Amino acid sequence: MLRVLTAILALTLLSSNWATATPYPIDQWARRAAISNIQISPDGRYLGLKKVSGKGANPVIEIYNTDDLSAEPFRVNANPMEIISFDWVSADNFVFRARQKVRDQVEGFNRGVYETRIALVDVGEKAIEVIEERDPSIVSVLPEKPGKIMISFSEGGNRDVGQRLEAAFRPRAYWEYDLKRESKKLVIRGKISLGNIDFDGAGNPILARGFDLQEGEFIWYYREASSDDWVEFHRQHEDSYDSFQVWGKDPSLPGNFIVEANNGSDTTGLWSFDPKTRKYAELLYQRRDNDICGVRYHSNRWTHYREITGAVHCGAKIEIEFFDASEAALHQQLMAAIPNADALRITSRSKDGSSLTLRNAAPRDPGTHYLFHKGKLQIVGGERPYFASADLADVRFITYPARDKTPIPGYLTVPNGKPPFPLIVLPHGGPFVREVVVFDEWAQLLANHGYMVLQPQYRGSRGYGQAFYQAAFLNGGQGGYLMQDDKDDGVIYLVEEGLAEAENVAMFGWSYGGYAALVAASRSPNAYQCVIAGAAVSDPQMQVDYYRYRLRGSSKLEQLAMWDDSISPLEEVDKVNVPVLLIHGDVDQRVPVDHAEKYLAKLGDAEKQHTYVELEGADHFSNTLFYDHKTLLYSSILNYLANECGLKNGVRPITPSSEIEPTVAQQP
Repeated sequence: MLRVLTAILALTLLSSNWATATPYPIDQWARRAAISNIQISPDGRYLGLKKVSGKGANPVIEIYNTDDLSAEPFRVNANPMEIISFDWVSADNFVFRARQKVRDQVEGFNRGVYETRIALVDVGEKAIEVIEERDPSIVSVLPEKPGKIMISFSEGGNRDVGQRLEAAFRPRAYWEYDLKRESKKLVIRGKISLGNIDFDGAGNPILARGFDLQEGEFIWYYREASSDDWVEFHRQHEDSYDSFQVWGKDPSLPGNFIVEANNGSDTTGLWSFDPKTRKYAELLYQRRDNDICGVRYHSNRWTHYREITGAVHCGAKIEIEFFDASEAALHQQLMAAIPNADALRITSRSKDGSSLTLRNAAPRDPGTHYLFHKGKLQIVGGERPYFASADLADVRFITYPARDKTPIPGYLTVPNGKPPFPLIVLPHGGPFVREVVVFDEWAQLLANHGYMVLQPQYRGSRGYGQAFYQAAFLNGGQGGYLMQDDKDDGVIYLVEEGLAEAENVAMFGWSYGGYAALVAASRSPNAYQCVIAGAAVSDPQMQVDYYRYRLRGSSKLEQLAMWDDSISPLEEVDKVNVPVLLIHGDVDQRVPVDHAEKYLAKLGDAEKQHTYVELEGADHFSNTLFYDHKTLLYSSILNYLANECGLKNGVRPITPSSEIEPTVAQQP
């Protein structure tokens, strides 16, 4: 297989024959991925994918014969439910998860309007069986037990102790489900002191994490496949901020686990850990500038289930430090064969290893899927086949100095053309999350309309070590203070570099990013001509009160120090000195729409210039923003920037117009 790959001619991806300086219509940005979730069956005979055929279409699963992708596929749809994902469980069978909106209003904080189901599809018989369990999770497809899967449920109602400790730990029950017999048997029932269980490919429990209520400590356990006894191998107090994450077994040192941990360092490293001695045995990979960004598992899950083959680093690019020579060689040859290769990974592989699917994503590639079968590499299709590579924007990883000289990382999406550009500062939500930008829909949309986009990794962002993360709250909440300075200092830097104009800047953010936009609206002197705040926290006290009673340990200090001490936009409305566009979903379970309503009332009382857009039926998360939501969202943003905000970008927003149907199994 490797010799064949080296002889593959380079493919031409997303030809720029119809590249144009005119921005793409909004309806193309508003569509969901045309294809996704591409997987080959264990015997290599079938290729399955999830497809959205039109702007408002419900996803369907299409199953192709790998020998002839041009033939008519077998299709499965779940109307009125929406298919979320699917997995092969045997040569002729796959399971899919689907969700359905079952209520019009949220039922409290983090209680949304959807419920999920699982169904089994027999490709040979073209038969579908729905598994009658509510809101299950698929834990594993059990590669060593074809036709069976491991599913789990969170048991207990609102008064259950697990519910009260949701922020720290919530027990689940694990069942082995026989797909042919439509029956299940209990494997193990988790509890507070021992739960969150991992299994091997045969469904044997091998790893668990629990919580000691009396001592306030997290506990890690392992279990030999031949034993029913759990053995404790690590404890960590809930007040600790140290990372300790078990990724899986160490293939090089039998009996050891590979863990991500600080182990005395500011950044995390990847270690081999001996559970019998409870000690770190060997450092496998670590950097001083970034935390570990995850691990890479073996490309063949049927024969090397969850076998770790490398460490992932996320900086200017996503890079893998492979421990497995054959996986490294395969990755390198695929990188050489794929145009615009960047975030490239094998998404599925046949059991014999001869056939595989892979996905590439890059700033100028929104996602392209390939099939390697019988010595031939071919394009299955693009997630956004209507975008030409030449019309998309490059992304640069930059570092700029904050006013206290701290280096602040950031991702800069640079539109085609010559600087200076109008600038949009787009802070991520969270705020305590890690953001890795490869192809970002919002940033690319704005760049396509002539805006340069800065996504600052302000203090509090994960991935840059403990000190950088803890600076947001350890000595008092820095929301509106240090964290806000980090964003504004990015504007100063880009203006000084000649890339942006000081009088041509706006901020747009969602969730915490929306909070940051509201804070920006009240700053003086103001670096922005307007702000756009989506799903914004306007009242930090109201927000943290939704879950204040659940908080424990390090998360309690993090959340309470952050929000109790930080600036409240609701109390700063009188200082607003730029136009504000407020956007909110009316069934937002994470940041309820009450935040928008309270802020709007104060804006009106203070007679501040503002506009409000409500997204009917939209929750907080991107997978609940459908075509109509995104059409309204994007139209509102672009028109606001050009008109109310008055940013100059040389192009005008285009209202929805064209209809370009995505194609599958055809080379663009």
